[in-house]
Amino acid sequence: MSAQAAPFAVLTDIAQRSRSMAAGLPEQQEAVELWNGIGFILAGERYVAPMGEVAEILHVPRFTHVPGVRSFLMGAANVRGRLLPLVDMATFFDVPRSSRSLRERRVLVVEQGDVFSGLVVDSVLGMQYFAKDSFRASPDRVPESVRPFVNGGYERNEEVWKVFSATDLVEDERFLDVAQW
Repeated sequence: MSAQAAPFAVLTDIAQRSRSMAAGLPEQQEAVELWNGIGFILAGERYVAPMGEVAEILHVPRFTHVPGVRSFLMGAANVRGRLLPLVDMATFFDVPRSSRSLRERRVLVVEQGDVFSGLVVDSVLGMQYFAKDSFRASPDRVPESVRPFVNGGYERNEEVWKVFSATDLVEDERFLDVAQW
């Protein structure tokens, strides 16, 4: 055996022994397809708005009351030079509020076509991910007033998160008609 072949033979032997002692590849598992959205609480229930329907999340900004409007319109705030109408979702849907303090509440900013609005909810739970196969067409415990804006739900840890359509809400005449008269 030549001096050059000896190192190669040693490396070949190491490679063969390594292969024979190596553990097999982990079992291939099917990837779970996920759906995601912004989770929030309204009247003590968990909802999730599809990602593309919420432009941003804010603390409730300082706002000015607007006279002559329905009670669900809290007022208007100046957000980076734009007037943002703030809609109290608990009042709009006539459901109990689960957070007492305005500091705890959050604003889901929705911008759909010409409509730029802030939906004030009890709290925001951030990004939520759900297995697509956990979708349920008819979730339980949806208040009657909210039902037209719920498009199914996703189950996780024995809890159903209702899918709330902000797009359907901003197209609703009751939402757009804020005049008190």
